[in-house]
Amino acid sequence: MTQLLAIASRELAAYFRTPLGWVVTALYLTLSSVVFAFLVLVPAEPASLRPFFSLSGWLLMFIAPAISMRLISDEIRTGTIETLLTAPISDWLVILGKHLGAVAFLLVMLTPTLVYPLTLELFADPEYGPIASGYLGLVFSGCLYLAAGTLFSALSGSQTLAYLGTLFALLLVRLTTTDAIAQKAPALVSKWLYALSIDTHLAGFTAGVIDTGDLAFFLVTTAWLLTLAVVALQSRRWR
Repeated sequence: MTQLLAIASRELAAYFRTPLGWVVTALYLTLSSVVFAFLVLVPAEPASLRPFFSLSGWLLMFIAPAISMRLISDEIRTGTIETLLTAPISDWLVILGKHLGAVAFLLVMLTPTLVYPLTLELFADPEYGPIASGYLGLVFSGCLYLAAGTLFSALSGSQTLAYLGTLFALLLVRLTTTDAIAQKAPALVSKWLYALSIDTHLAGFTAGVIDTGDLAFFLVTTAWLLTLAVVALQSRRWR
C-alpha cells in the first residue's frame, strides 16, 4: 500500500510541475462553465445539473486522454521505464499507482465545479440526490477513460499516439453504441450494443438513479482495461 500511494502521489505532483495539468484544468473548467452558464442557468427551467453532467461526459472523453497520455509513454520516451521495470515492485502496483494518480488529478480538476450547485442554490431549490449521483457518474466514467488512456500509454512511447489512440477508441465505442444504431441493429447485436453503451450506463446517474448494473459495468470495464495495461507493460520484459 505504501508503494502504491508513493507512485500515485508522485504522478499527482507531476501534473502540477508541468503546464499540462494547469492547461487541462483551465480548459475543462472554461468549457464546463460555458455549459453551466448557457444550459443550466436558464430562466424558467428546472433547477438541475443534468445538462452539465451529460455534456461533461463528452468533455471528459477529450480531457481524460490528455491526463493519461504521459503515464507510461513518458517513462518509455525518457528511458526510465527500464529502472521502473527492474524496481522491486510488481507491474500491477505500477499500473494501479499511475492510474490512481490520474484519478486523483481528475478529482482535483472536478472540485472547483462544486461551485455550480452552490450557485444554483442561490436562484432555486435543487435536488442534491441527482447532483451527487451525477458527480459519481462523472468519476466512474472518468476512471474508465483514464484506464483506457493508461492502456494506450503503455503501448506507445509517443504521448501523441497515446492521446489519439485513446480518443479514437472512446469515440468509436460511444458512436457505435448510440441508440440510433442499436435500434437498427439485429436483436442480438442490439442487446450487446446497449450493454456496451457508456451513454446508457451514464443516463441513470444523471437522472439520479444509481443502479448496481451500471456500477458493475464501469468497475469491470476499468479493471479489464487496467489488466490489459499490465499485460502491455509485462510484454516489455520479454523484449
